[in-house]
Amino acid sequence: MSVDNRIVVEVAYALPERQTILEVEVPEGTTALEAARLSGIAVKFEGIDLENAKLGIFGKAVSPQQTLKAGDRVEIYRPLLADPKEVRKARAARVKERKAQEQAAQSSSASSSTAASASGASVGESEGR
Repeated sequence: MSVDNRIVVEVAYALPERQTILEVEVPEGTTALEAARLSGIAVKFEGIDLENAKLGIFGKAVSPQQTLKAGDRVEIYRPLLADPKEVRKARAARVKERKAQEQAAQSSSASSSTAASASGASVGESEGR
């Protein structure tokens, strides 16, 4: 009879309003995906697609076939709702637009104050005559 060497790992999943870290004892040689399955976390969070989810260990993306070491924390990542590059582009466009509007407002107020002082000078000159 062979002795099955076992290790303890954690499996983590988080939603904005709720997160869970489960401690799981698994056989040595277990992969990240196998540990996620064995943890039963998919039962606690409806909608986790373990077969297609991106996985990581302590914040570093890994293959689902990554063999675990004792103490590893397997993290199950949710799919992104928006492409970060597109979000940054949109934010930069909004900032550029706001700056253009501010500059237009400043040059508009500068030209109206110049016109006002020019008309004020003419009025002052005619009063002095």
